[in-house]
Amino acid sequence: MEAQELFKKVRKIEIKTRGLSQQIFSGEYHSVFKGRGMAFSEVREYQFGDDVRSIDWNVTARFNHPFVKVFEEERELTVMLLIDVSGSNNFGTHKQLKQELITEIAAVLSFSAIQNNDKVGVIFFSDQIEKFIPPKKGTSHILRIIRELVDFRSENTGTNVSEALRYLTNVIKKRATAFLISDFMDDNMEKSVQIARHKHDLIAIRITDQREMEMPDVGLVYMTDAETGEQTWVNTGSSRVRMRYNEWATNKSRELDTLFKRLGVDMAKINTGEDYVKPLINLFKKREARS
Repeated sequence: MEAQELFKKVRKIEIKTRGLSQQIFSGEYHSVFKGRGMAFSEVREYQFGDDVRSIDWNVTARFNHPFVKVFEEERELTVMLLIDVSGSNNFGTHKQLKQELITEIAAVLSFSAIQNNDKVGVIFFSDQIEKFIPPKKGTSHILRIIRELVDFRSENTGTNVSEALRYLTNVIKKRATAFLISDFMDDNMEKSVQIARHKHDLIAIRITDQREMEMPDVGLVYMTDAETGEQTWVNTGSSRVRMRYNEWATNKSRELDTLFKRLGVDMAKINTGEDYVKPLINLFKKREARS
């Protein structure tokens, strides 16, 4: 992509997603994604009503007058975005490709995070780890992430969610909030999800397209699997073929819902043909109601 075209795309996404994060998501994000606990702030004189357990006995003895320790919530978090860049995300039959939707969602979450003074890092993955951007703060860092999201081209086409989660647990040692953004064209990830869930606050965002859920009747079509490269003729005019495909897609969706629910991982499903604001806000509110 030419530099000028890249700049325009990045700028367009920045304007839209920064505005959304400021107007809609910042308050929701702040209330839901809290810090790791309480951190010591200062010592002050004891006041009536203070908890006697917070008295700093060393300072009290030094000044012969009661002083208490003051603690503040430790707000700073590390936010990791695990971005699926496999071949299946270069697909979309409505307003945008799945990859374009992923880019906007990742940008909104990134701007919400830096408004909360959090660090943001990214893991791009296919069936291998494609790129790692270490977590940092600041607008310039977020703009770099958006540039990568817009211009990144994966060297591989498959999907291996387990590999991304293993990399996350190995490279990020402290507990982080991790958004796993993918269409989840992967069947063997339960164990790695379970392990990552125990170490980090893992949240799944599933990106879908309506044509992946139900096959339209458009006659005989030559199709290519975007992840494996396998090609075949499909008779979409056959009601039996369409029914079997719809059953497979429905079962796949149900299995993912069941898996994440059983493992205690919150999930939002977002379709390329819908506005992503409502599903994200519903996700935040669901988490807030539980906290």
